[in-house]
Amino acid sequence: MNLIGWLIVICEIAFWLVILTGLCSRYVFRRPKLGLFFLALTPVIDLFLLVFTSVDLYKGATATVAHALAAVYIGVSIAFGKSMITWADDRFRYYFLKEGAKPIKRHGTEYAHHYFKGWIRHFIAYLIGSGIMITLIYIIDDSARTLALQELLKVWSVILGIDFLITVSNYIWPKKAKNVAGMDVK
Repeated sequence: MNLIGWLIVICEIAFWLVILTGLCSRYVFRRPKLGLFFLALTPVIDLFLLVFTSVDLYKGATATVAHALAAVYIGVSIAFGKSMITWADDRFRYYFLKEGAKPIKRHGTEYAHHYFKGWIRHFIAYLIGSGIMITLIYIIDDSARTLALQELLKVWSVILGIDFLITVSNYIWPKKAKNVAGMDVK
């Protein structure tokens, strides 16, 4: 794995450590301002990765899949960041502190609507990540050096399309609720 690949791993670990530290500060130590400070650091992690990746390419590196994944990571982090923090916040309060409502299990039309909102976030992540990749392709202006970015853009476009088909299928064949025994309920 190259340096950019390791940076992505480090940034992902840092993202979740910052969230966990923020949640612990907020709920365990009852320091909501300190918790907010840590939670607000998540975009700084993305900015660091964006700057490092861009500088690496600008200085002459040939783009690798890791460079393309850095753009994907940034797009996903921006588009899903708030919802991931909310998801972690709800589960932290319920499972560790035994506070708040149990996270709900969605089914039927409610699940389809929730999945559609997730697809919208995926589309926003795609716009951000592909925008970064297209900008890098334009700035570098050497198709041989940016081939990995171009190829991942194609793959991500297909994945986005498949995710849309799954989104539509949730309305056609809604997810059924499970009863206590694990059987589908009508």
